[in-house]
Amino acid sequence: MASAAAASPSLSLSQPSHFQQQTSLITWLKPPSSSALFRRKTLPLSSQDKRLSLPISASSSSSTSLSVSEKPTANSVHFHGNLIESFENQDSFAGTIKGASLIEEIENPVERNGISGRRRLFMQDPPWISALFLKGLSKMVDQTVKIERKDIDKRKFDNLRRRQVKEETEAWERMVDEYRDLEKEMCEKNLAPNLPYVKHMFLGWFQPLKDVIEREQKLQKNKSKKVRAAYAPHIELLPADKMAVIVMHKMMGLVMSGHEDGCIQVVQAAVSIGIAIEQEVRIHNFLKRTRKNNAGDSPEELKDKQLLRKRVNSLIRRKRIIDALKVVKCEGTKPWGRATQAKLGSRLLELLIETAYVQPPLTQSGDSIPEFRPAFRHKFKTVTKYPRSKLVRRYGVIECDSLLLAGLDKSAKHMLIPYVPMLVPPKRWKGYDKGGYLFLPSYIMRTHGSKKQQDALRDISSKTAHRVFEALDTLGNTKWRVNRKILDVVEKLWADGGNIAGLVNREDVPIPEKPSSEDPEEIQSWKWSVRKANKINRERHSLRCDVELKLSVARKMKDEEGFYYPHNLDFRGRAYPMHPHLNHLSSDLCRGTLEFAEGRALGKSGLYWLKIHLANLYAGGVEKLSHDGRLAFVENHLDDIMDSAENPIHGKRWWLKAEDPFQCLAACVILTQALKSPSPYSVISHLPIHQDGSCNGLQHYAALGRDSFEAAAVNLVAGEKPADVYSEISLRVHEIMKKDSSKDPESNPTAALAKILINQVDRKLVKQTVMTSVYGVTYVGAREQIKRRLEEKGVITDERMLFAAACYSAKVTLAALGEIFEAARAIMSWLGDCAKIIASDNHSVRWLTPLGLPVVQPYCRSERHLIRTSLQVLALQREGNTVDVRKQRTAFPPNFVHSLDGTHMMMTAVACREAGLNFAGVHDSYWTHACDVDTMNRILREKFVELYNTPILEDLLQSFQESYPNLVFPPVPKRGDFDLKEVLKSQYFFN
Repeated sequence: MASAAAASPSLSLSQPSHFQQQTSLITWLKPPSSSALFRRKTLPLSSQDKRLSLPISASSSSSTSLSVSEKPTANSVHFHGNLIESFENQDSFAGTIKGASLIEEIENPVERNGISGRRRLFMQDPPWISALFLKGLSKMVDQTVKIERKDIDKRKFDNLRRRQVKEETEAWERMVDEYRDLEKEMCEKNLAPNLPYVKHMFLGWFQPLKDVIEREQKLQKNKSKKVRAAYAPHIELLPADKMAVIVMHKMMGLVMSGHEDGCIQVVQAAVSIGIAIEQEVRIHNFLKRTRKNNAGDSPEELKDKQLLRKRVNSLIRRKRIIDALKVVKCEGTKPWGRATQAKLGSRLLELLIETAYVQPPLTQSGDSIPEFRPAFRHKFKTVTKYPRSKLVRRYGVIECDSLLLAGLDKSAKHMLIPYVPMLVPPKRWKGYDKGGYLFLPSYIMRTHGSKKQQDALRDISSKTAHRVFEALDTLGNTKWRVNRKILDVVEKLWADGGNIAGLVNREDVPIPEKPSSEDPEEIQSWKWSVRKANKINRERHSLRCDVELKLSVARKMKDEEGFYYPHNLDFRGRAYPMHPHLNHLSSDLCRGTLEFAEGRALGKSGLYWLKIHLANLYAGGVEKLSHDGRLAFVENHLDDIMDSAENPIHGKRWWLKAEDPFQCLAACVILTQALKSPSPYSVISHLPIHQDGSCNGLQHYAALGRDSFEAAAVNLVAGEKPADVYSEISLRVHEIMKKDSSKDPESNPTAALAKILINQVDRKLVKQTVMTSVYGVTYVGAREQIKRRLEEKGVITDERMLFAAACYSAKVTLAALGEIFEAARAIMSWLGDCAKIIASDNHSVRWLTPLGLPVVQPYCRSERHLIRTSLQVLALQREGNTVDVRKQRTAFPPNFVHSLDGTHMMMTAVACREAGLNFAGVHDSYWTHACDVDTMNRILREKFVELYNTPILEDLLQSFQESYPNLVFPPVPKRGDFDLKEVLKSQYFFN
């Protein structure tokens, strides 16, 4: 009993141990404030008024102790403003409270807590007192914790936002400071610092380039307006050191990402440099105006700066970031235009050519004089428009020295990468150029200079396009993080030379030596081999740079709690992350290295879908089994899966056999954690689980045409296992080739090719061509796709025979497609015919997507605009007034279907967000947490049915007739009787 008393709240009364029955009144008022509750746990007993005291224990108890001493008062007693007890007669306390009981204890006459020994009485709490008290206490604690967490989150967010603003506005400035520090270190120590290859080159170029830019700035400033160069007003707008750093990094970035035989087109380089300078000028001017006062500022300038700074700070404090950005735009200069960008870029490029040198390694003897040679050379290339054509084209290029290219792919990580993932959620989209990054230029659509598309987007109201904006905001607000375990594995494999798990080989193939024989056939064969080796090495170099750029972003972001990808659209309405390198739209390397920042418990359904996901990633035909078959595959390989997770580098390496090895390894890791946990369903998973459409382009055509046979072929109808359209096509191709192989080779030249190919036809050979056929793949495109697959097989080694076999296979594959998907072909033809009618009247084909997004096909005859620069005459391409009829016709069917699959993805994204899901989309692949896959599957099917329950083709025809009343269009093709509701029951529609 004593222990119970110690653990319970106690009431002390100055009263002898005798109670007589009287009435009592207990009133419960508002709960105590959290400050009062936590400030003082007991109210001391007053010796003067001898009032009631209730020390509060933090733990709940089932009894309340009442200590009885001398005379109490009959006045009301307050407990923290919470409990009032009025005793009209103290002797009447016992037994009057319903549910309460009294227990009497006689204590020894010793002092306890300064109070003389006395009898104590324990009263059992009525249930309603305990319930109300604990409920109030719980609410107060929750509110306090929420407030504190909100304050912490706000401080964290403000800190991340400051870092994001710095990342967007001060990147070039930090790079300038770095080169200044390196130069200072070099001068002080009289020794060149130990730097990576590319930074070593930059340090050598920086000072000379900076000096000549400064000289050019002074020269142009001192000239009269009549003789000043066209670029003069703009070359003064940035400090020379910052301009030098931008030119170096932009040029080397182009060399890494897109050189052809070590050459970059002058027009591409000049415009890229001009654009980068213009963007930095805007940010530089804003920072210059809003920073602390300079010594040379006039009183008027000081006043303007103070007013602008106050205005911007006031807007930021009031969370009016959009208005603050408007200040930047209003105070900035007008857009320069391509001509200005090209002229300035050309002059800066010329200065780089004059000052940038590379030095070959010195010989061992050290007797030779150090050799310096230009890193870049300006020259002209002559190319024919078509093979064996007499029409030639000359264009200027910047040729890079071989020494410069040699170590470049190992140094890509040291390049400055703009548009990195954001540390805070992107700005909400509210218009053509309102949204995305905080300060970097952001546009809702990649129009590639199409003025018609830009005008259409600027004219659209926020009300019309709000669903598009909402979808992009949903995709942009998905929080990601780097999967460190997978990144560590990637780093180790890459450090060991790559050439594994889809990583490119870090070494070049050797160039064959010229044969000593003069035999023409041997010489010709050698030339083919050299050409092929050079081509492979160029591809490897480009791929190595790409891997380094991806890894450099992953290294930079791996310690972040999370980051975000702002999204925008291509002109057809498909969503893409604005960051170009490490994103979930990219390769298996990127997808395996990324995961959701938020984790969710697997749950029973999540564990089921995790296993299905792993089987899908392993592929090799497993992904075409039924769900039960895929589960059985995983159960049969549990030892391999666990070994992969626990020892990915030195174990059995089962995960390397997967089609998507890094994603497969990530799934092995989380599945192993779950299976080894005593509570598998409660394991937290960050892994995105994919649900992919089955040849999604044909699924959209089947829904448009309502053809039951085609719908069943692409899983719009439920089946025991997934239908495989690629296998169907490969079987038909095999039948045609078998028939051709039996013909006489003399009268039918394809017979010999059919005999060679008949055993090489499989699903993989035709898959890419079937997949892209609905997107308008041409015969040439199909030929190149199949040629690459035949090269991978390695059966045909002769280049001429390989080319002939690819030509024959492409023709047969396209013929088989036409036979099986007649309804789809009819719709494609109708769309092409409508486009031809519109384009023949010199109009671009335009339409509204079901979400209200205007789409304008940008295919026009380009007009050349000649710009005379200090380096050469540049021919800039401008959008002309004459449309390209052929391109408008051939591109419309695939573009229209792309706009529909983009619509379906955006509708699904918004609905998933409303359902509380994390969602990411990659065209026809939708991602969410394992525990939420069932919900997402239901939503994406409902949205597909909702989309195609609208008369899409009829609405399109009506819009054409209203826009072009003088033109006559063919009627919409007849549709079948397929019931779209069947999609809701098809488990393999997306799987």
